[in-house]
Amino acid sequence: MILLTFRSANGQMALGVKTAEGVLDVAAAAAALGLSEVAFTPSAFYAAGSVALAPLQRLVEASAGRADLYHDETALTLGPAVPNPGKIICIGLNYLRHAAESGAAPPPVPLLFSKFGNAIAASNEPVPLPAVAKEVDYEAELCVVMGRRARYVSEANALDYVLGYCNANDVSARDLQMRTSQWLLGKTLDQFLPIGPYLVTADEAGDPTDMPVRGWLNGELRQNSSTADMIFSVAQIISYTSQYMTLEPGDIFSTGTPEGVIFGMKDKVWLKPGDEYAVEIGKLGRLVNRFVSEDGRS
Repeated sequence: MILLTFRSANGQMALGVKTAEGVLDVAAAAAALGLSEVAFTPSAFYAAGSVALAPLQRLVEASAGRADLYHDETALTLGPAVPNPGKIICIGLNYLRHAAESGAAPPPVPLLFSKFGNAIAASNEPVPLPAVAKEVDYEAELCVVMGRRARYVSEANALDYVLGYCNANDVSARDLQMRTSQWLLGKTLDQFLPIGPYLVTADEAGDPTDMPVRGWLNGELRQNSSTADMIFSVAQIISYTSQYMTLEPGDIFSTGTPEGVIFGMKDKVWLKPGDEYAVEIGKLGRLVNRFVSEDGRS
């Protein structure tokens, strides 16, 4: 199943399912068909996690042929794939060739850091470049969305707890990131984690250890790798983290970026207003964001 969020007529974030007939308006369909068991808002759906998929699938099947319940995707303003994640857990230096280009040794355990909710942004949403940051970089990343509560899970069972996957861009202000040993300041500026445009459920997304990861700056291919280059796999990341904290449905992991970032280049030309970065990972669609000055002008 391919899920998305969009802004409804009243300005609220709504849940949709991308289908061959268009984008199914989940709230409208649930009301029209009287299916009260469906989690029809993004917040309710992600709080429920994987258990919400079966009722949603029944809704999709019952809505077939009901043209009044579908939208043309091109007419929608999409929201973030997960608008309000609980935890945002990021993994640093998690690709071998990225660690090498950064001049760092591969970490012996997953290097965890966090972002906050203010960093979440949608595909096609402008990303402001704040005046306090001079060295802003892109990072194409696979984002993992949890579907079940997880505590002390084994690596062998860890993927059973995944709801789905989406593209992410872990935008990073390197000058602020490296100011101290803690990376938070350079990582969680406003709109510095676009995710989307879709969440593709785990059964359709494919093997998370073998997904192509690509990123284009203004049409130039900058990152061209695979999740096979990860130092710690998705299953290892989930299992490791669950030993220390309880993971909940709707929590997300941004799992690290491959080589090709500006930070690893000899001649560093940092992001500037008017630049556009596009991310494509496996079957997850295309995440595109344009960078603008802090006053909103490109």
